[in-house]
Amino acid sequence: MTGRPDRTLPARLRALYGDPFALAYLGACAALTAWALAASAAHNEDASLAGVVPVLATAPVSVIALALPGGAPSFVLAVASGALVNGAVVGWCGRRLRGRAGR
Repeated sequence: MTGRPDRTLPARLRALYGDPFALAYLGACAALTAWALAASAAHNEDASLAGVVPVLATAPVSVIALALPGGAPSFVLAVASGALVNGAVVGWCGRRLRGRAGR
């Protein structure tokens, strides 16, 4: 490690997720996941498909990660991994469309 400020973990995270569109996407995914977990905790008829919404919002990575065994922890892991990958792509697209190539 060279110790340059552009190589630190916070600088890399800022480069990946510092775009406003990426932050908005990650916030929406977090809200959808919290809603799905709250809706599935309630015992009503409509809660059975609540988990589909955050999975579709973070596809395709979350669909692949759902192959992991388990209940709520694997669901959260699948949605979080999908949101992080897609958030990085959204941030990259936002920077490119505004003309800042950022690395």
